[in-house]
Amino acid sequence: MGRKLGGLLVDLVIAGLIGALFLRANPTDTPAMLQQNYISVGIWYVITVIGHGFFGFTPGMALLGLRVVRMDGTQMVGVPRAALRTLLIAPIIPACVWNSDNRGLHDRASGTMVLNAR
Repeated sequence: MGRKLGGLLVDLVIAGLIGALFLRANPTDTPAMLQQNYISVGIWYVITVIGHGFFGFTPGMALLGLRVVRMDGTQMVGVPRAALRTLLIAPIIPACVWNSDNRGLHDRASGTMVLNAR
């Protein structure tokens, strides 16, 4: 579970850094900071959907040796499943509720699971 969280944090930092390239927010300007946060979350969403959908991993997951696969054995996760999975990760609660196989609600809903790639 720690590596999954670590991968998510790496991806969020990358998204935040990319967002900072497009918008320089002043920490004392609350609306500008909120706008930068929304942009960063949008970037994280795109990075995650593309990464999971086409490659099976995001930069953070690759760094920590994790991979997302479909339960039915199909080679690629695909963009629709990746979009659903990522949308369900956003409220965090589905990712915090898991079963004995360590599959969160977001994985069960999208028919995916996370494996060790190493």
